[in-house]
Amino acid sequence: MSTQIWEGPVKPMLAKSVPAIPAGMAYEPKWDGFRCIVQRDHDRLTLWSRGAKDLTIYFPDLVESLAAALPQRCVVDGEIVIIVDGRLEFELLQQRIHPAASRIARLSTEIPADFVAFDLIGIDQDSLLQASSQDRRSRLEQAVDTTVERVHLTPHTHDLDLARRWFVEFEGAGLDGVIGKPLDLTYQPDKRAMVKIKHKRTADVVVVGYRLHKNSTDSEPLLGSLQLGLYDDEGVLQFIGVAASFPTKRRGELATEFAELAVDPDHPDWDKHPWSASAAEWDRRPGAISRWTASQGGTTQTGHLIWPMPVAEISYDYFEGTRLRHTGQFVRWRPDRDPDSCTYDQIEVPQQIPVTDVLGH
Repeated sequence: MSTQIWEGPVKPMLAKSVPAIPAGMAYEPKWDGFRCIVQRDHDRLTLWSRGAKDLTIYFPDLVESLAAALPQRCVVDGEIVIIVDGRLEFELLQQRIHPAASRIARLSTEIPADFVAFDLIGIDQDSLLQASSQDRRSRLEQAVDTTVERVHLTPHTHDLDLARRWFVEFEGAGLDGVIGKPLDLTYQPDKRAMVKIKHKRTADVVVVGYRLHKNSTDSEPLLGSLQLGLYDDEGVLQFIGVAASFPTKRRGELATEFAELAVDPDHPDWDKHPWSASAAEWDRRPGAISRWTASQGGTTQTGHLIWPMPVAEISYDYFEGTRLRHTGQFVRWRPDRDPDSCTYDQIEVPQQIPVTDVLGH
């Protein structure tokens, strides 16, 4: 028996991106929540994040459910998610991480979490690190009591055609792709031994501003990310998220170039900027809450506004509501596009389905 999986946090097995779903594997939907290793040793139950952070205190609702659904001694790999009106809500899930005990207690009632199990690493006295993925799946199905509210088993299939269908259909519930596992795959902590296939799309967006990189200095500025926007049906610019993915040398060049475009209330073109509202109005700008702050005029707590605003093509995987769920990836500049032509019309909206349809497979 290996004691490794019982004595401290276990790093989860990871997946590398591939462009298409390969044949000859076991397939599962790719959930988009907080990766979580549940480590239980009788009365002690701990929720570990991917980065080995103890999440237990933030999810008292899950601790209760998992204590009822899992064996007395086990280590289970899965995902913490929030499901509202049949859809995954990642932004609400992020709210569950809060330092105030009173808020944790309130949110655990108002927006309770669910746990989706997809691998079994150990049970009773047995470490399953060297067991095949199919053996682990079989034992996982026997170990988890899914009649307990808010505890689920992820769907699992060997059918390539069905996996391809899942890739298309399950996006409508907020999932972001498919995971593939070789049938004889052992559990390899912190190794990219699985494969993931995620949705990739492109859009032309307005670059409203920029943030400096965390390693940026006054003597050597480095661009960290681009602040992005799209115009809604009423012609109002909405903040949608950020894009990154620049080599270090290019970060330095862009920081210098953008510094020349930075604007503030003293700039002669300040009134032309869509977000040049007075300080009292800034927090009411659509999409601007917690991202663009008026306290410092054109220099915000998170970045700098620029003028004129260029257009960039980005790649992205999924929109959640009016925003990018994850950081976009810069592709190229689009000098041929006018900023006001960058609207939400270009964003593909998948057909909506409830998460219960996913879990019902």
